[in-house]
Amino acid sequence: MKTNYLYYKVATFALFSFMFVELMANSALSITSLSAKDSVQQAAQDNDSFKAVNLNRVVVTANRARVNRSNVPLTISVIERAEIETAGGSSVLPVLSQLVPGLFVTQKGMLGFGVASGSAGVINIRGVGQGSKVLMLFDGQPQWAGVFGHSIPDLYLSSDVERVEVIRGPGSLMYGSNAMGGVVNIISRSNLIDGRFTKARLSYGAYNTARFMVNNSYNSGKFSSFISLNHDRTGGHRNNSKFNITNGLAKVGYKLNNYFNLNAHISLAKIYNENPGKVGESILDNKMDIIRSSASLAIENSHKYGSGAVKLFFNSGDHLIDDGYSLNEMPKTYLFNSADHNYGIMVYESLNIFSGNSFTIGFDYKNWGGKAWNEQKESGVKNYLADRATYETAGYFIVDQEFLEMLTLSAGLRFEYNSSFGDAWIPQIGLSLRPIQGSVVKASISKGYKSPTIKEMYMFPPQNPYLMPENMINYELSIGQTFLDSKMTAELNLFYIDGWNMIETVIINGIPKNLNTGYFNNNGVELQVSYRVKPQLKFDFNYSFLKTSKPMVSAPTHKLFAAANYSHDKLLLNANIQYIGDMYINTATKAKENYILLNLHASYKVKVMGLDTRVFINGNNITGTSYSVIEGFPMPGATALFGIDVSF
Repeated sequence: MKTNYLYYKVATFALFSFMFVELMANSALSITSLSAKDSVQQAAQDNDSFKAVNLNRVVVTANRARVNRSNVPLTISVIERAEIETAGGSSVLPVLSQLVPGLFVTQKGMLGFGVASGSAGVINIRGVGQGSKVLMLFDGQPQWAGVFGHSIPDLYLSSDVERVEVIRGPGSLMYGSNAMGGVVNIISRSNLIDGRFTKARLSYGAYNTARFMVNNSYNSGKFSSFISLNHDRTGGHRNNSKFNITNGLAKVGYKLNNYFNLNAHISLAKIYNENPGKVGESILDNKMDIIRSSASLAIENSHKYGSGAVKLFFNSGDHLIDDGYSLNEMPKTYLFNSADHNYGIMVYESLNIFSGNSFTIGFDYKNWGGKAWNEQKESGVKNYLADRATYETAGYFIVDQEFLEMLTLSAGLRFEYNSSFGDAWIPQIGLSLRPIQGSVVKASISKGYKSPTIKEMYMFPPQNPYLMPENMINYELSIGQTFLDSKMTAELNLFYIDGWNMIETVIINGIPKNLNTGYFNNNGVELQVSYRVKPQLKFDFNYSFLKTSKPMVSAPTHKLFAAANYSHDKLLLNANIQYIGDMYINTATKAKENYILLNLHASYKVKVMGLDTRVFINGNNITGTSYSVIEGFPMPGATALFGIDVSF
């Protein structure tokens, strides 16, 4: 373990040193080399916060090829960079919880989600998500901790994100396990224009919360790069709730020729988190030190008949956790340790052989696992809890056929073999009908599944090595329409979900055991409306209603969000309100939560020493509403964060 930590410290220092030198060099050059035209284009790219919802937005998450969203039978939400910037948050997940109907993310404080006991950051889509049923992707590559099966939500920082594509419903046909309830694909930043562009941010606010960020993008000829360094920290709004993260990302691309591109990235993150425990059940010294890393290498091709790629990915982590102790207990004599991995290869090609037809074929291999052990603090003796690895291999195809430029029929099938439980078949069918301009009707039936995790199968008393995958079928109908010369867009979704083989902990002869005994039926309605009243003013609204067959934690019956965005000259204003109604925070006691939050973001652009500078303030929960998303973990009251952005 000590060797691993030394390795990560050296690697982290090397990466951050490289990033610092590169940033300073690029920054110095950018002042003289970035033309006035480039500056105007980049400013427009960063500050246009008022793009209306577009039914024809191009997406890549549906079948790994660029395609209009209106031609895809699945429901996909697209959140652009400008919308993420306007929200003003450090993490991208709370932004998704606001802007994506049917999606909800658990939170517990000012900053940080944490891991293990008392952690937050669980993503539910249409009530499905607990137990790692929503797959996180970074540039299309799977992200989860190999031992525990869940993603690390603290890694997804707004400053590194270009856009986010969310499949609201199963994505298992394309991405396999963990995409049962949906897919969140975070697409990292890239520079679309020639030249260099650097941005730095400093902010400070309530509870000694500070955020530092600097990033640099560069594009010249065939070469492009994006480098980012973030450090966020807070003292926490409760005793023993400190959190900080230092995260670095380096991404490069090179155009080999007219047909092939080479892309690579590496990221490192160091996270420290404290868990104070539930109110009335305080925990002392429950501390987490986490180091995460990821890397990828991809060769992408593009030609007149289609496009595809070969992608290699790797992510790993070392977790060191002191489980802490309550006031009437003695401190633990051991520390929990884990070292995990998740790596694989993805090969796919989308072909357009004849008019109106698209055929995608692909192959995936994924391997995940690791070790977990308790290590005595004094003697260093290790008691291993797990030392396992699981692999999956899969092949799939998707066929889309367009008729008369108004109807697209889609069908696909995936065969997956898992080394723990055997094989699985995942089908999907759907259609997209565009009867008139500005109108689209979609219908789909899709299967989602999730493999049991190493934790569920081999760790701790409920373990069961004979678990089978969890499954669900999603039936969906949606209607989209534009109005008023495309100034207004509305989408309505109806869905029904049937889930079975859910893994639940059952007491047998006084002993807990994980079994495939659970089932559920969810159904609901989602509505999203966007209206640009004038170039300077836009309104956004979304509402989702969810009915579940049995109580589910963090699955609100009612979820509503409304926002007004105003821009005039140098001023940007965003005011929004969110309502969460009839949400269980404890199914055993039937405890529920209802709350309304009012937030405000304002910024003003000025020139300081010839540099574009924007001062801003973020006010969250400005009415001081008392509420909890996780039982026993009250959220902060009214908070404010002041900051400054400098671009050059």
